[in-house]
Amino acid sequence: MRDYNSKKPPVKKVAAKRPQSKELQQKKKSAKNTLPKKNAAKSQRQMKRADNLKVIPIGGLNEIGKNLTVLEYKDQILVIDCGMSFPEDEMYGIDVVIPDYSYLVKNASKIVGVVITHGHEDHIGGVPYLLKQINVPIYGTRLPLGLIENKLKEHGLRANLKTIKAGDKLRLGDFKVEVIRTTHSIADAVCLYIQTPAATLFHTGDFKIDYTPVDGEPIDLAKFAEIGRKGVDLMLADSTNALRPGFTASEKVVGKTLDGIFREAKNRIIIATFSSNVHRVQKIIELAAKYGRKFAVSGRSMENVVALAIELGYLKIPAGTYVELNKTKNIPDDQLFIIPTGSQGEPMSALSRMANNEHKGVKLKKGDMVILSSTPVPGNEKAVSGVVNKLFEKEVEVIYNDIADTHVSGHACQEELKLIYSLVKPKYALPVHGEYRHLVKHAQIAESLGMKKDRIFILSNGDQLTVDKRNAVKFQNVVSADDILVDGLGIGDVGNIVLRDRKLLSESGLIIAVAAIDRASGEVISGPDIVSRGFVYVRENEDLINDAREIARNALEDSLYAGNRDWSGIKNNVREELRKFIFRKTKRSPIILPIFLDV
Repeated sequence: MRDYNSKKPPVKKVAAKRPQSKELQQKKKSAKNTLPKKNAAKSQRQMKRADNLKVIPIGGLNEIGKNLTVLEYKDQILVIDCGMSFPEDEMYGIDVVIPDYSYLVKNASKIVGVVITHGHEDHIGGVPYLLKQINVPIYGTRLPLGLIENKLKEHGLRANLKTIKAGDKLRLGDFKVEVIRTTHSIADAVCLYIQTPAATLFHTGDFKIDYTPVDGEPIDLAKFAEIGRKGVDLMLADSTNALRPGFTASEKVVGKTLDGIFREAKNRIIIATFSSNVHRVQKIIELAAKYGRKFAVSGRSMENVVALAIELGYLKIPAGTYVELNKTKNIPDDQLFIIPTGSQGEPMSALSRMANNEHKGVKLKKGDMVILSSTPVPGNEKAVSGVVNKLFEKEVEVIYNDIADTHVSGHACQEELKLIYSLVKPKYALPVHGEYRHLVKHAQIAESLGMKKDRIFILSNGDQLTVDKRNAVKFQNVVSADDILVDGLGIGDVGNIVLRDRKLLSESGLIIAVAAIDRASGEVISGPDIVSRGFVYVRENEDLINDAREIARNALEDSLYAGNRDWSGIKNNVREELRKFIFRKTKRSPIILPIFLDV
């Protein structure tokens, strides 16, 4: 077993600070209390008082992903989670999106620690990028810390990782943190009860109420009731399924469905699920053993998580059931199943490569059964649908959640939220972890239980909620909370202008006008030549290219004849004339790049 407490803190520090836009600076200067005017004076006094708790979400609101919440009391900061999100379709070339760490970097000396609620990417994926800038201790249960350590190895980092468990009570500066067991779609998930001299706070983390979890350790509702009796000033609760009525089904429902499928299956089974859902993987392995099948895994993330879960004791493998993928050729189809990555349709995942006949070790054939034990994350629906269609083309049997109960959510539905509110009885509510529609519905649920509307706060990333035992006040645009885009090794060097250019390139392509000029004499030595990339196929559009070349030449010669020797001005003239011509002829707006050589 790994001893995370033995890790030495990183020695590398990067204190880079992203400059704030003038727009954002102006917003901060003009940020006002959002309470009615009659309470403005009171709210200003509240703002100035030192003895209060500031809650600042930097990520995770009005979105699904990149969760990061700052708690600030006097000169101390406690951070809850540090996640990432995946890029939207219009973020061309972007690998991941992380929160803006500029506020944390600026106040690094105040940070007493980062506490992780569970090991999903939207809660831990940003940790390596934060640790590249500042050195702070990371607190978490064993599985999230194991996953974080794997990430840090990939980034060449070391960190001060501190193991906690449900039931622990930590003292981090003036923050008293009690760790409470909860249930989610990943093992080792916890929620947090945090006490400060100013106010108490309860953070549910991602949760659902599962009375019959696979690991036999249900959510600790008795502890919820206990802290409710102690008194909770503010509750931050998961909003992901706030639109769904009723209760989220137990993980055992999936187990029953898969048991029936395994019992009837006559050929090879390929079952894709989230690599982080260790409980689901455990159930699949148990069913394999029950029906006399061996299993193999395919895909780096699945291999890493399975290896880590075995090492930490979260996965128990019956003897003789596991086999390496490259040793499965001689195993009869009715005695084998494979667990690949790719439940979200990721292009390079094992399942996608199988669907495209690109997987070296597995070739799908008629009669195979492919099960998707998951539902698409918002934004991945098209990718998943594409993989499903390709699987059907292979004449394999495909089973997914629309056909059978092969997946259940890890998030609480409406009735579970109501139960949590009834137990915790918070004075104020702050819905988190959801898009705006989820937050609004969550607020309506809290209001339906008798909570006054002015005690429920819907914030955006970068806003601040100032809380004490008597009052709660919302302030807008207090800190920078922009999306930071990661492209390869570049962090934050791709912004809106670059994305706009990439969008234009994807839609209309590129035209390059190249010419050689004697700037001293004003003579065009050669060119201009027109190069098209992603705009038109030159050989089939020679007339258009020739006309564009003539337009560019005329604009260039006119500028030179007029005595213009300003390189930038000449380029702008050529670009503008080409732009008007191209749009008139094609109704397209490609990027136009004049390149002139002074010879």
